[in-house]
Amino acid sequence: MELNREHFRAIIYYNIQRQLSQQECLAELLSVFGNEAPHQPTIFSWYGELKRGRVSLSDDPRVGAPTTAQRTVTADWYTTICLPKVIKELRKINPERRIILHQDNASSHTAQKTRQYLTKENVELLDHPPYSPDLGPKDFFAFPKIKNRLRGQRFQSPEEAVDAFKNSVLDLPANEWNKCFENWFERMQMSC
Repeated sequence: MELNREHFRAIIYYNIQRQLSQQECLAELLSVFGNEAPHQPTIFSWYGELKRGRVSLSDDPRVGAPTTAQRTVTADWYTTICLPKVIKELRKINPERRIILHQDNASSHTAQKTRQYLTKENVELLDHPPYSPDLGPKDFFAFPKIKNRLRGQRFQSPEEAVDAFKNSVLDLPANEWNKCFENWFERMQMSC
């Protein structure tokens, strides 16, 4: 029997239930499966997701694709899968807090269906001027940082590349994110 991604995720989940650390889980997978085991960044990414109780979008039966990287982000997906998860997490932290969302002008973000959904959920939108890619934190901060961290690396699969990206984002120190959002506030004020 050939083991696939979901088999390894199940093994990692089992090891979490056994209260193995990330390093212990990695060591066990490598000792048992050798070269058949996923690469270290992939194992660490799955371990982190499963430990936090998060399941990747690719495991959602409504998505039906092997990875989110192979899906087109439509208003349907955005309003039925992505935004409900984000809003639920934000409201879990502070249910009474006002939610203001800044998103770029991607078609799934500006679609009537998305605007109706956000209105229904009482989420306010912060305007994003057209042709202003330098205003989004992902554009002026996250993507350049991650690009530099991953430069020169080769990946065996799209999943491995996505996992390396996720790990790089999670590894960015809090003080860098704080600087990013200070910079974002300044950029937004200058654009008004």
